[in-house]
Order: sequence, then structure tokens, then C-alpha cells
Amino acid sequence: MVSANDEVCAEQDGVYWKEENTEAPTTVSDVVDLAFAMDCRSLPLDHAWVLSQAIRGALPWWHTEPLAGLHLIHGADSGNGWYRSEEGEGILYLTRRTRLILRLPRTRVAAARSALHGRTLDVAGFPLAVGDAVERPLRPHPALYARHVVADPTLEERVFLAEMAHALQAMNVQFKKMLSGKFSILATPDGPCTTRSLMVADLAPEDAVELQRRGLGPQRTLGCGLFVPCKTIGVK
Repeated sequence: MVSANDEVCAEQDGVYWKEENTEAPTTVSDVVDLAFAMDCRSLPLDHAWVLSQAIRGALPWWHTEPLAGLHLIHGADSGNGWYRSEEGEGILYLTRRTRLILRLPRTRVAAARSALHGRTLDVAGFPLAVGDAVERPLRPHPALYARHVVADPTLEERVFLAEMAHALQAMNVQFKKMLSGKFSILATPDGPCTTRSLMVADLAPEDAVELQRRGLGPQRTLGCGLFVPCKTIGVK
């Protein structure tokens, strides 16, 4: 039986599932999450493209740095400091606890902090004032979750999982459990970008860090392929 947070749930039985656990020494990565304080009352619900473009205006290397990525702003429908509008406007209402989080190689951290701190980004007409930033190291958690991984919507779940397994094996990332979740669509000028959520579990510490460091698939600066620790996965 699998339990998970809001979207990390087994919609169907996974293909890859072995009841074992391995441990290894913690690995320090050359990639970190850089979390900026921000003053922004609201953003578009689908803000992947417009926010990424606003960041690109401040960071010229943003779309060419292979290890750069954007954590999109998500949360529950209510609580935890903000909520999604139920009136159909497609607006996220934020509080000062919300953070703008970029995944970056350490070699880009100083430049990003210097260029963004004190700057007000125009996100499709929504002003976003960027404040101080703190570094957050990648944590070697055994269960990781990506809300968005670029996916062909015509593929069956088993084929998608097989493709993801092949990609992980090509990265030499060892795993024993994997589940896919719901589809989402991110709007871009080139047309819709279809994504699927993915959970990968029973990762050794060095593999967990490497998966977060490299991610899966394209469109990192749109928030795709970025994994974060999933604390509420359990197996019985």
C-alpha cells in the first residue's frame, strides 16, 4: 500500500517495485537550490513560461546553463499561507513566506544572487520583487518526486515508465520503485508542453543527489524534470 502527499499517489500499480533498501555515504553536490525571499501578491496559475522569461531577462545564461532549473510555485487549494482561486481567474495568491527557488550549479550562485537581489521582475504584468537568498543543499532523501516530467500524452503508462527507467539507467542511477501520476499542461508560445508527475524511491543517498542534480528530460527552466524529497511515501 502506498501513501503519498497531494499528487504522489499510485493511480495504477507500478512496474518497478522491489522490497529492499540500501544505504550509502552522503554525497555533496555541485548543484544547490537558491531560495529568494520575494514580495509578490499574486501570479498566474500557469506561470512556468512567463516567470522563466522574466528570469531570463535578468540572467542572460539562464536558458543555456544545462544545470539551471526553476521550481514552480505549487501548493494545496487552501492553507499553508496561500491558496488557488476557485473563481476561475487562474491566479495564485501568495504571502511573504513564498520563495522563488532556482536550482543552479554553485558556480552560478553568486551571479544569480547579484543580478536578482533587489530587482523587480515583470511576470506577465504581475510585479515580483526579489529579496535576499539562501542556499539549500540537495538532500539525499530515498524517495524523490517531480511534479512535471515532459511526457508524450499518447504513451501508455507502462511505456512512459520504461522510458524513464532507461533514462535513469543511462545516468547510472539505481532505483527500485517508481510510480507515475497525473498529466499536466504548461502553456508556451510553441504550444502546450505536456508533462506527467513521477515518483522514484528506494534510492541510495548518492543516487538521490545525482537525480536531483541532473533531473530527467528537457525544459528544466520551465520547472520540468526537477526532483524534490517526498517525505510521505511509505510501503506496507
